[in-house]
Amino acid sequence: MITLNAVEKTYKKGNALVHALKEITLDIEQGEIFGIMGRPGAGKSALIRCINLLEQPSRGSVIVDSCDLTILSTEGLRRARRNIGMIFQQPNLMSSRTVFENIALPLELAGTPRDHLEKTVRQMLNLSNLADKSEAYPHELTLLQKQKVAIARALANKPKVLLCEEVTAALEPKAKQALLQLLRDINEQLKLTIVLITHEIEVVKAICNRVAVLHQGEIVEEATTVEFFSAPKSEIAKDFIRTATRQDMPIALRNRLRSQPFEHSNPILRIAFVHSSNHEPSIADIIQRFNLTINIIQAHLETILDTTVGIVIVETIGDNEDIKSAIYALEEKDLQVEVLGYAPRFI
Repeated sequence: MITLNAVEKTYKKGNALVHALKEITLDIEQGEIFGIMGRPGAGKSALIRCINLLEQPSRGSVIVDSCDLTILSTEGLRRARRNIGMIFQQPNLMSSRTVFENIALPLELAGTPRDHLEKTVRQMLNLSNLADKSEAYPHELTLLQKQKVAIARALANKPKVLLCEEVTAALEPKAKQALLQLLRDINEQLKLTIVLITHEIEVVKAICNRVAVLHQGEIVEEATTVEFFSAPKSEIAKDFIRTATRQDMPIALRNRLRSQPFEHSNPILRIAFVHSSNHEPSIADIIQRFNLTINIIQAHLETILDTTVGIVIVETIGDNEDIKSAIYALEEKDLQVEVLGYAPRFI
């Protein structure tokens, strides 16, 4: 549905050239919810604006629904954008228009006949659970309701893609959950492709099928969301997960951790698995088989979409060769094992 081929974006800042995006290549499938994560300044806003050509890429191509947007005429691009809806952190509603009239605006601009316009707006009101707010004005709405209006307005032209830029950032937790559920329902009902730009890992965990991590204008990691949480590969992804999901190890242990083994040190392992009744016995059996002792430093479960991922951090005590064999045996059982470092006896 969306393909980015070696997309770059540069800006001039004084006499300097700023590289906001560097060789971005992505394939986003039709009907999936795709998350793009990054800290402030990573290039997220530049990237989402390049997808619908609100920003013209300095280099590369942007293909949406088999159409290369970068080579279209102004009129061609205007028509192509009808297939791409977009919502922002601020709903940007027109204060002088009712909810109905705000949703109807893009249809009016497209010259939609009145009977079809009214039918479509009613559908959007029902889809976004706003039927009882049709005649309300923006100042009478909560922020969640305003965002729902913005979503309904973005969907009025029946786009195939919905781009969302930090749409939950200003919402309190309960409202955030409600908006994410609405986006998930829309995705399922309309088979709509949704791209979410966010710095909130909870958003990715709640509804994204896949995720890419953007750092200093580059994609440093791309994975399914379950893989991202169970086996992050880049340091920025690991840092996201540690800080946002409280997987960081105790400070007392972190201060003693070394990257290489030393005398009387024990390896600290992070073991992650898709939760099922089969994996816990597998861990216990393998530890027993190789005559190892483990101290559990931290353990918890993460729910990613409808999948539960178990994560444990353990100190492993035993013969070095037995520990290596145990790690291999765990990986053979499809568990993800990472050696976080080495530390003297912790417990």
